[in-house]
Amino acid sequence: MKRIPGVIRPAIAAPLPTLRGTTLLLDAGANMDSKPWHLAQFAVMGAIYMKFLFNIENPSVGLLSIGEEETKGNSLVQETLPLIKNMGLNFHGPVEGRDIPEGLTDVVVTDGFTGNVALKLYEGAGKVIFKMLKDRIQGRLICKIGALLMRGVFLDLKKKMTVDEYGGAPLLGVNGVVLVCHGRVTANTIYNAIRGGGELATAGMIEQIKKQMELVKDRISVARDADTSLADAAAPSPGEGR
Repeated sequence: MKRIPGVIRPAIAAPLPTLRGTTLLLDAGANMDSKPWHLAQFAVMGAIYMKFLFNIENPSVGLLSIGEEETKGNSLVQETLPLIKNMGLNFHGPVEGRDIPEGLTDVVVTDGFTGNVALKLYEGAGKVIFKMLKDRIQGRLICKIGALLMRGVFLDLKKKMTVDEYGGAPLLGVNGVVLVCHGRVTANTIYNAIRGGGELATAGMIEQIKKQMELVKDRISVARDADTSLADAAAPSPGEGR
């Protein structure tokens, strides 16, 4: 399956449960190394996904960094900030890792390496919390009685936190519907993936991404050309250093 015209690199978009609902994290592992214009396109595609699939009219977008100040972050963050600002999105600015579970923004953008680490940490933290809670409950009779009374609450929370509920993470940027499922899938995971794929296919999201990529292609091209010019200027001239 080919990419959508104008999309430089597709991205895995992982929906994550938060205090405010759902936050979309991308890239969650499709690209280990990314350029600023890749992240700018991820932001555009992520916002479209949240609008069409979660009915959020003007999704907020954050760029994952080590602080909320725009002066913080590595060179990738610094170079990406002005690009996303120029994409016509509801851009919140830099966000920290702790802002993801709080649901500070609807979309969080980062490179695939960082995004995959964040995703796995998210999954692992959820399992540890439930395991710690279970161990504490089993230790005392009064806790067991309380847990029995709150059984419905615990089951609802566990359902919300499990990856099975989301089915799979969409690969945004390809000219069709592709869902990437977790390695430890269940029948329920596959069912939800098929259901989610059907929603994606009928939502008109692919066409909207095509239109938006056409609108921002000149801004992306300017950034890529500028980077190429800087690389050429930094390259040693023939005979230099010999």
